[in-house]
Amino acid sequence: MAKANVSYETIFVVDLRLGEEAVKGLVEKFTGLIAANGEVTEVNEWGKRRFAYPIDDVNDGYYVLVNFTAPASFVAELERVYHITEGIMRSIVVKKEA
Repeated sequence: MAKANVSYETIFVVDLRLGEEAVKGLVEKFTGLIAANGEVTEVNEWGKRRFAYPIDDVNDGYYVLVNFTAPASFVAELERVYHITEGIMRSIVVKKEA
């Protein structure tokens, strides 16, 4: 029996100090990674936003929201890649209720 895909949403914040091209590259990297392991249903780039509090003495970041379906086993890998990728300031993956 095949594993059922589950609906998730993820938000990640990219460090704007990297430059516009690097930010675009990271957005493409993660949307591509998600698409390769599941199905992207929506990508919503919120763009540059001010933080509620400074993170590493930085006040702004580039926010991206991605809704997707994927096997539950993929979420741990996605979170691992977020944590080891330089330029990702914050990230979260949330399972959506059916």
